Amino acid sequence: MKKTFTLLLLAACTNSFAQKLDTLTIEKIMRDPKWIGTAPSGIHWDDDSKKIYFNWNPQNEDRDALYYITTNNTDPEKVTLDEKRAIVPQYGKWNKSHTKKVYVKNGDIFIEDIKASKITQLTSTGDRENNPTFSGDESKVLFTRGNNVFALKLNGSELIQLTNFVKTPAKKDDDGSDDTEQAKWLKQQQLELFDIIKVKDKDDKAAAADRKALQTKKMKELVTGDKDVDNVEVSPDGRYVTYRLIKSADEKNGIVPDYVTASGYTEDIPNRTKVGGPQATAESFVYDTQRDSVYKISTKNIPGIKDLPDYVKDYPAELAERTKLNKDRDVIVNGPVWSQDGKYALAVVTAIDNKDRWIMQLDPHSGALTLLDRQHNDAWVGGGAPGIEDEWYSTGAIDWIDNTHYYYQSEASGYSHIYVADITSGDKKQLTSGKWEVQNLQLSNDNKTFYFNANINHPGDLQFYKLLVSGGKPIRLTSMKGYNNVDLSPDEKWLAIRYSYTNKPWELYLQANKPRAKPVQITNSTSKEFNSYAWRDAPIVTFKNRYGSDVYARLYVPKNPDPAKPAVIFVHGAGYLQNVTYSWSYYFREFMFNNMLTDNGYTVLDIDYTGSAGYGRDWRTGIYRHMGGKDLSDQVDGAKFLVDNYGVNPKHIGIYGGSYGGFMTLMAVFTAPDVFTSGAAIRSVTDWAHYNHEYTANILNEPYNDEKAYRLSSPIYFANGLKGNLLMLHGMVDQNVNFQDIVRLTQKLIELHKDNWWLAPYPVEDHAFEQPSSWADEYKRIYKLFNETLKK
Repeated sequence: MKKTFTLLLLAACTNSFAQKLDTLTIEKIMRDPKWIGTAPSGIHWDDDSKKIYFNWNPQNEDRDALYYITTNNTDPEKVTLDEKRAIVPQYGKWNKSHTKKVYVKNGDIFIEDIKASKITQLTSTGDRENNPTFSGDESKVLFTRGNNVFALKLNGSELIQLTNFVKTPAKKDDDGSDDTEQAKWLKQQQLELFDIIKVKDKDDKAAAADRKALQTKKMKELVTGDKDVDNVEVSPDGRYVTYRLIKSADEKNGIVPDYVTASGYTEDIPNRTKVGGPQATAESFVYDTQRDSVYKISTKNIPGIKDLPDYVKDYPAELAERTKLNKDRDVIVNGPVWSQDGKYALAVVTAIDNKDRWIMQLDPHSGALTLLDRQHNDAWVGGGAPGIEDEWYSTGAIDWIDNTHYYYQSEASGYSHIYVADITSGDKKQLTSGKWEVQNLQLSNDNKTFYFNANINHPGDLQFYKLLVSGGKPIRLTSMKGYNNVDLSPDEKWLAIRYSYTNKPWELYLQANKPRAKPVQITNSTSKEFNSYAWRDAPIVTFKNRYGSDVYARLYVPKNPDPAKPAVIFVHGAGYLQNVTYSWSYYFREFMFNNMLTDNGYTVLDIDYTGSAGYGRDWRTGIYRHMGGKDLSDQVDGAKFLVDNYGVNPKHIGIYGGSYGGFMTLMAVFTAPDVFTSGAAIRSVTDWAHYNHEYTANILNEPYNDEKAYRLSSPIYFANGLKGNLLMLHGMVDQNVNFQDIVRLTQKLIELHKDNWWLAPYPVEDHAFEQPSSWADEYKRIYKLFNETLKK
């Protein structure tokens, strides 16, 4: 008994020791993130507004499980398999009174009647149905199967096919009309010579006549040729069908070699094209089912359709040539978004060169477009702006309040705000204003109130608000400082809040939909070991950059600075991403590493540099045509801020970051080597001409028509400036920033006879590392670099 007690005591002590985090080490913080605890995710309401579902893993099992709470019982319960099968998908379309919802589940269409607590299956086919919605009079469900549009009558279940897309037209009747003249002559000769063929021909013609007499309807074939159909939309009355035909580009894609494979052979992973490569083009059409006619949506009269981008002034020969050609710019038409009565339709048109976004009224009878609103920017429109989407896939935040008034978001004022317009009079009203952004805009069920997130009080403090569609002052509904991502219940009585703070990972809260109501915490996800360490609530500070603008940064100041007074600047990735917030960071590993650096005497600065999201249009687009310009000078000015105010040794400053942060690190050690003694560049872009089109063309245009921008912005052109110490770390199967990028820079450094650099390749890692061993190896090398070069 005594021996057993001793063993139990030893086990308890061992367990207690394992759960306490006294000293941070790379091995500890770079473990599988489950050691921190698994935050709730995938939060959504049941349609009856009684249950909240979420994915969670409080027991640190192999996989997350689905849990639920109710508004009356907030103790999380695991969802059983039978309960999971019965869950209605989150996405679908409601009727006008918000009592019925049509949705797709397992490829078939269902209708849920909330009041009757009844679900009716409308289709059961081998094909997959998509995009169901109620018709304007709610007598039918309109949906797509393949690319074709169907209408299913709810009273009688008659199924009507509205479109008939075909790649090639059907052959004509076998009467010889498609044959050559020679073939026709031979057929006629056979008829003349042989009686048996005369009889057969007579029988065939009689049978064809019978078939034609029996045929009651022949659908018009909408021929697509070698193009693909997408963006198929149907008017509320089912009369007009709009669609796009996409002509794929004949583009050359890269490959990513995979060296560590199950087969033992090197295998090629097909990858993306590079910026400036041939791009797909699109044309939009209207099919009028009543007139059985097809016509193109005309973009030729869009105001500014022939405008040339401002940057071509730097290339006189190109300017002269393009002026002479006087061509319309390529555009993409998204939508339309129909008013409920089907009388009006809104189309969102975006220029492929990213400089313009037009909201147009579509006349479905003729395909003509009339201007309602134009956003123009010599840099780019959209691309990171909340509510203003990129050109191909979405209309952004735009919809109808009633049959004549619509709302949308625009950065016309410099920040993304809400606008309401009257389509009959053309009057527009800006409802929100100020140096803050509207995010996640939605309209209430009764169309009288807007709900949205906004950073009104501070760029890094995201709260949830409501606002009457008639205007007024936004009413704040949430109260916890930090990030409040809200899922509003379908009946709009409750808020499910996914909340986090600087040093507190995401948790689920429940709150009544009332201003400053008390939120109730539902989940406690973090482990005892994580909670045992006093993670820093690093303050957000501001400093002036050389252009007089406020730069926001998170500052870590050591209690016991190392005698060498070293400092490290962390550069977040993703370009226009916001990282300096009062929320748990996407870069949580770097947050923990920054805590470890601070424990060991480093001062650390984490900057939302020019180009970051959350600060309006001009800040986000301030890197146009020069990445590594103002964004880099903000890092240099941040280093000066540390030297002037926190006693940092100007000879002992390092810099590190991944992806865009890796690119910035390269630019820092190449172009500001007297400021940054050492840099660790992780999965970094080294030459923007080798990155993707969707992101890069917004900022730098295309390499063959704006070469100056690429030469200014690509580190490979500045590699000769390296003086200090450079560590490069890159996944070899990176399908975002290809390993080829870092190989090309490596060869350049070799040819320049530089010897103060190191490359650490990771054979099994993509852009986002997954293996804890890779994370640990990576940051051990970074930590060693800083200790050996900044603490002398």
